[in-house]
Amino acid sequence: MNATKTFICQQDLINPLTTMGMQMSCILVLSHFFHLVLKSTGHSGPIAQILAGLVLGPSGLSRITKIRDFFYQRSSMDYYPLVGFIFSIIFMFELGLETDIAYSIRTLRTAATVSFGGILFSVVSGGIASFFLYRHLDYIGSSGIVYGMFLIIILAETNPPATTRMAAELKITTSDAGRLAISCAIINDLTCLFLYCLIVGLHSGKGFGRGIVCLIITSGLILLNKYLAQWFNGRNRSQKYLKNAEVFVILSLVIASSMLIELMSFNSSINCFLVGLMFPREGKSARTLLFKLTYSLHNFILPIYFGFIGFQFNADYFRKVSNVVILLIMVGLSVVGKVCGTIAAYQYLKLPWDEGAVLGFLLNMKGHADLLLLSGITELLTWTMGSRDLLLTTIVLNTVISGIGIGIFMRKEEGRLGHGYRSLEPQETEDELRVLGCVYGSRHVGATIAVLYALKGSVSAPIAPYLMHLIELSEKSKSSKTLYHELEDDELNSEENYGGNDVLEINDAVDGFAVDNKILIHQMKAVSLFSIMYEDVCDGAEDLRVSIILIPFHKHQRIDGKMESGKEGIRTTNQRILRHAPCSVGIIVSRGPAGAPAFTQILCSDMVQHVATLFFGGSDDQEALACSKRIAAHPNVNLTVIRFVPMSSTSLTGSSSNVDDDVYFTDFYNRHVRSGQMGYVEKHVRNGAETLGILREIGEMYSLFIVGKGKRGHSPMTTGMSDWEECPELGIVGDILASSEFNTGGSVLIIQQHRQTSI
Repeated sequence: MNATKTFICQQDLINPLTTMGMQMSCILVLSHFFHLVLKSTGHSGPIAQILAGLVLGPSGLSRITKIRDFFYQRSSMDYYPLVGFIFSIIFMFELGLETDIAYSIRTLRTAATVSFGGILFSVVSGGIASFFLYRHLDYIGSSGIVYGMFLIIILAETNPPATTRMAAELKITTSDAGRLAISCAIINDLTCLFLYCLIVGLHSGKGFGRGIVCLIITSGLILLNKYLAQWFNGRNRSQKYLKNAEVFVILSLVIASSMLIELMSFNSSINCFLVGLMFPREGKSARTLLFKLTYSLHNFILPIYFGFIGFQFNADYFRKVSNVVILLIMVGLSVVGKVCGTIAAYQYLKLPWDEGAVLGFLLNMKGHADLLLLSGITELLTWTMGSRDLLLTTIVLNTVISGIGIGIFMRKEEGRLGHGYRSLEPQETEDELRVLGCVYGSRHVGATIAVLYALKGSVSAPIAPYLMHLIELSEKSKSSKTLYHELEDDELNSEENYGGNDVLEINDAVDGFAVDNKILIHQMKAVSLFSIMYEDVCDGAEDLRVSIILIPFHKHQRIDGKMESGKEGIRTTNQRILRHAPCSVGIIVSRGPAGAPAFTQILCSDMVQHVATLFFGGSDDQEALACSKRIAAHPNVNLTVIRFVPMSSTSLTGSSSNVDDDVYFTDFYNRHVRSGQMGYVEKHVRNGAETLGILREIGEMYSLFIVGKGKRGHSPMTTGMSDWEECPELGIVGDILASSEFNTGGSVLIIQQHRQTSI
């Protein structure tokens, strides 16, 4: 609220902005320097950014008179709350836009339990702190009850920007622990802000009426954004992203509504988060906002955000022993309350306590929201400079100590918080499936999305699908390699033409799928040379913690049914992905009658698709069965498992692989076939010729074949089938099914289970 009034009433706009721009530039430069120095010690980016603020602040270089006079101009200092206010608005809007609503609903009980556990212990520690510090903190205003409640809110509050940034630095935002931490931070922050607004509203006596007005403003903006996004999505369909002016319109509405809410003495963070949460996710409006805001936040806003936290620190407060004691009490109670509360909640939920400790430190991250609360509470309490410095120092030290604590625990928990499931086999159908689909062009997108949709299984099964567009870097630009997470098209850069019209067709396919099936596919892009493109895919799979990567076959079907090779670089990239993938891999061979893949009809028709899983034995075929149990749960799929059994298995009797196959298949049969989820057929064959004959018989019966890649050179069931093998990366059976000479009406999905070592 004060930040809004400052902006509206400010007369001198130029000189303060120049000074503040220089300060921001210095913070960015120093934060990058400290990040390079501290990176080898395991400290995260936010610690380096806070340290940059400390160096520039009153405890560092600002002790020099000329620097202090430049950095601490009276007019420029008034702009810091305004800048922090706008940064907070943008982040909370982007956080709502990024929030996975389905995941939040699934984990609501767990997140609420952990969040309120931390709040409950913080209430106790805040009560203790207020009892001891009541006479040491000077304030003018309301009763000690209001003072105590505000102190509790400061200790209990979790700053989502700080938590999210720290989780991103630790690369755990896609892990269960990281996503739970972000959900808990949001619940914690919204709860504390609601209590703050409630206190302010009750004190002013106009809280109910103003609250209704704020609710109307928020609801109206949500409704307006719905129609505005639809209009922007329909305009200029040849454009990949919104124009900057259109983005400005959306953000201006968010900022204007937030200022109105702040002027009514309410905090606008809840409003911004809800507006972002309810923003339509389909179409280029959300895609453009996510790209522009995410890039700006991580490369500009958040580093300055953390730098400003350190900039507020004043070491002069430590000159008195009594101040140091008070500070230690405040910081100690805050850390102990949040960490102990989170661990207690984890124990109640029967989750690992050490993971709860990491989460406790993450939830103890403070930030600029606490500084805004300090400035916003002035209607109820007027703090002296000494008391305000104490709370500011507490906020800074809390964040620094939490960052160090997280680093210590993460060194021990790195394995546990790592990739997670690297294959489909150990997962149950009700577990969330994380899958990365890759396409080289628009011709691959239909089959890839169809398999993604089929892998979801039942309507209630959770899935986190990602789609990566792989684009060959032109020779003239090969001197600069671009990583997958840095690539997006923008009107102002030279990469706009990367992908050509394929980008539009892929975007339209993804948006249409999201509208029809209410499943949001997260898109990304990788532009690099074919020789190193596999690194982008493998790095993306590692960061996203997916269980399987889907890649298209390098050949495509012509209208006459024959298979035609595409770029050789696609094939070599696929082969390298198979060798280096951090998880299982599936190769999609898209084919069908007259060149029209029948299985893609699962996207636009209620017609039942007949799918066959071919089981010969081995770890890859076991992974194919694990894939099948998910696809079989899809309401529009009728799946049949066809097991090939050698009529004479003398040579295989007693082999460990054969025993493992029997044990695994028996368990699979009892759990999924006996229950009627899928059909089962057993084929007894003597040699490869009989196997090939059976494959020809069933070639026209199914729209999709699922088979493991396998290594079946020693198996009598495939003897002689590899004599004319053309694509070893598909395996013996997969190569037969994908060949032009084999007349089949169905697509093929070849599965390779994750291997611990490179093959």
